[in-house]
Amino acid sequence: MATSDDVTKTAGVAAAFPTRHLPGPEIRDMPDAPPNYWRLIGPGIIAAGVGLASGEFVLFPYIASQVGLVFVWAALVGLITQYFLNMEIERYTLATGETALTGFSRYWRHWGLVFAILSYFANLWPGWVTSSATLTTYIFGGNRTMIAVGMLVAIGLVLTLAPVVYVALERAQMVKVAAVLALFVIGAIFAIGAAAWSDLPQVVTQPRLPINELGFALLLGALAFAGAGGGQNLVQSNWIRDKGFGMGTYVPRLVSPVTGRPEAAPSTGYAFEPTTENLRRWRGWWKFANVEQLTTFVLITFLTIVFTSLLAYSTVFGREGLENGIGFLEIEGQVLAERVGSWFQYLFWIIGAFSLLAAALGIVDYTSRLAADVIKTSYARNANESKVYAALVWGLVLIGIVVLVAGFSQPIVLLVISAVVGGFMMFLYSGLLILINRRILPEPIRIRGVRLGALIWSFLLFGVLSVLTFQDRIRQLFE
Repeated sequence: MATSDDVTKTAGVAAAFPTRHLPGPEIRDMPDAPPNYWRLIGPGIIAAGVGLASGEFVLFPYIASQVGLVFVWAALVGLITQYFLNMEIERYTLATGETALTGFSRYWRHWGLVFAILSYFANLWPGWVTSSATLTTYIFGGNRTMIAVGMLVAIGLVLTLAPVVYVALERAQMVKVAAVLALFVIGAIFAIGAAAWSDLPQVVTQPRLPINELGFALLLGALAFAGAGGGQNLVQSNWIRDKGFGMGTYVPRLVSPVTGRPEAAPSTGYAFEPTTENLRRWRGWWKFANVEQLTTFVLITFLTIVFTSLLAYSTVFGREGLENGIGFLEIEGQVLAERVGSWFQYLFWIIGAFSLLAAALGIVDYTSRLAADVIKTSYARNANESKVYAALVWGLVLIGIVVLVAGFSQPIVLLVISAVVGGFMMFLYSGLLILINRRILPEPIRIRGVRLGALIWSFLLFGVLSVLTFQDRIRQLFE
């Protein structure tokens, strides 16, 4: 029989959740922490797989081709910053089963909509699938536009026909990461020369910020957005919830409206009383989530950046006329063919094309997933989230097809938007994460100490970078 103290504790936990815009939480116990870590590894690999896109295959290698390895340190700074961001996003979802966007929306109903719209602005141009199609033409020839259109349709089919969307996404990104790691091993043996390996310590012994050679926006953008960035960090909430982390165990997964079994998903989450047993279970989940992020997202992404930078440094360092774009990979592939053999050239392009396609799959997923979650939670609680998600996926696919078939070059305005939107989003939600993780969660598990300092650093970093990058882009427009 519940005592008056028990009732008071329960009421206190629930009372911390603002209920002006959304219903209060249901009180449940924290599920048991995982005894076997391996079974729940996955969200960090997805984050790494989706994040390994043009920046890791083009931007950092291009920087290495121009100035050597002196800027690779910036990738580690950016990744560690994003690690702390991701963990605070995960903290809220582990403790409540709600996404971070839902937590934000408890204070202002439209916060989720703001972030969903910003994610769409950042991803309207199908740049990753276009890059993948371009690499495919290096291998097989053909029309880049039609290949990209076919890839977009395939992405739409995968995301709307897979019985459980998360499972399909996880498998695709695991295959991608395995392919990239295989390329590492082969490249380390056959393509990267001894001189390049001997110069690797420059990463820590000669770090610098080569602004005069490459410009402020390029370098600071690489530092800030190494790995993920923007809406991709926010979707960690959805991915760990679908995997069954913490209180997310109680939330049904997103399924296909065609092949999946329909489930009634709640729009809001749960709270647990901070009893000795619940806190013990919490500490188990928190330890696992931190280990999972460090050994997957951070480690895989950093190794990829180091490897692709070494490969570019070993093959095309000092070569004039290289472009900071997908064409850079064509020249690098040709040099690899001369040095190693045509077989490695085509392996390099094949894995690059598949990697960028898998990134496009994840980008369409997370953009649509964020928006579907917002619509379900704040505006249409009786809607079928799986159907809303499917409609948003095909909407994004169709927009991409229209842009490609119409023959538009990437508008300069979209370049400006893409450059500033991701950083502006991270500036905003760094501050909001401090709010929800200090005000809503039970006192024993609230953010404090070093992690609070890391979020303040993130808030200041992305705020300053957003302003400076925007100013730099505007200046370039009028030069």
